[in-house]
Amino acid sequence: MQLDDRDIRILQVIAREGRITKAALAERIGLSPTPAWDRLRKLEKAGLIEGYGARINLRKLAPHVTVFVTAELTDHTAARQQAFEAAMQTYDEVVGCWALGGGFDYLLQIVTPDIDAYQRLIDQMLDDRIGLSRYFTYVVTKPVKGSAPPPIELLLGPAAS
Repeated sequence: MQLDDRDIRILQVIAREGRITKAALAERIGLSPTPAWDRLRKLEKAGLIEGYGARINLRKLAPHVTVFVTAELTDHTAARQQAFEAAMQTYDEVVGCWALGGGFDYLLQIVTPDIDAYQRLIDQMLDDRIGLSRYFTYVVTKPVKGSAPPPIELLLGPAAS
């Protein structure tokens, strides 16, 4: 899909302000509301906008622990990787999972009420025999920077300015 300056601007605005009104979006990109909304729908249909959601402040919601886990699999067959990735979809506590190149196979982001719940989850994963061979746990002690909007301008270069 070929993007023009207004499409790029829509992506930049939506990434920062997902709840922006149709009128405010149109004003920010210099179009009337209907053409602005049509462009937004086109970007959604093309899959450039995957969805909308709120960033919840878990510190204000409930006690919790966030843990990053580097995981190694028992073997590196495509079937094992697919099984592991499918298993990750079944654990609600796993809020992020990335396949890695390099020393570890996967990076998991896990949120649980406490460290005991985290350990019970890991024990369950081992009992479920999902292919987890070794894991290393990194407990988050404080958030420094969370889920920021993607740097669209940097990715697209001068054309995004």
